[in-house]
Amino acid sequence: MTSDEPACFFQREDDHAFRATRLTEGAWNPAEQHIAPALGLIGHAIEADMRARRGDDPLVLSRLSYDILGVIPIGVVSIETAVIRPGRTIELVEAKLLYEGRACVLARAWALKAYDTGAIAGTALDPIPAHETLSEHTFDGVWAGACVRTLDGRREQLGQGRARGWLNTDVALIGGEVVGPTARTLGLVDFANGITPRCGPETALFPNVDLTVHLLREPVGEWLGFDTAVSFGSVGIGLTHSILHDAQGPLGSVSQSLTVRPR
Repeated sequence: MTSDEPACFFQREDDHAFRATRLTEGAWNPAEQHIAPALGLIGHAIEADMRARRGDDPLVLSRLSYDILGVIPIGVVSIETAVIRPGRTIELVEAKLLYEGRACVLARAWALKAYDTGAIAGTALDPIPAHETLSEHTFDGVWAGACVRTLDGRREQLGQGRARGWLNTDVALIGGEVVGPTARTLGLVDFANGITPRCGPETALFPNVDLTVHLLREPVGEWLGFDTAVSFGSVGIGLTHSILHDAQGPLGSVSQSLTVRPR
């Protein structure tokens, strides 16, 4: 990153359009956007639309499913949102990310009313070691593109395709704009697929065609934790599954369906 480059992944062009910066360069092809920041951008647009419609009666995002319809060049993208299932306590919202009128990502989000369930809250999921106790981990030498090099990582390798670790970035999702903790987290979740690959990209390609994240609550803190397992089937299909963590413990889960293609 040079001093004259903005420390952000996107710069707002208008109410619905955003210009990607060089920091979105993808890991598979630096001429294309890494999908991770784009997923966070979509989450931010969904939350902004909900605030505009509902005012002081917001809902909490509980599940977002993203279908990745194609690659995204580094340029201007736009986002369209629509309420599929309106409701006072439950909504289903759809969002499309478009490049030059072509839909690149289709997302659907369930948003639920918040209730005070602190007295019965709990989980059987195990916590992971705190980020400050783990060794530093970078993607240098494995993945291309500027996007992965914006990350501060910690990792504990447990086996082939099995690891626990944490990620953080000081790069803003949108330049000069406040982004909520959920959208910021959504901008990191796709990196799960590269944390502990079963093989290097010189051996096989294994991009994800989708991503589904379930959240128990709004994230807390700057670091996002991953307890990740990567599986490859025998017919070219794979799965990256992670339990997500934050400063308060287990946060939710993320799953990515992979197309595995030997070199």
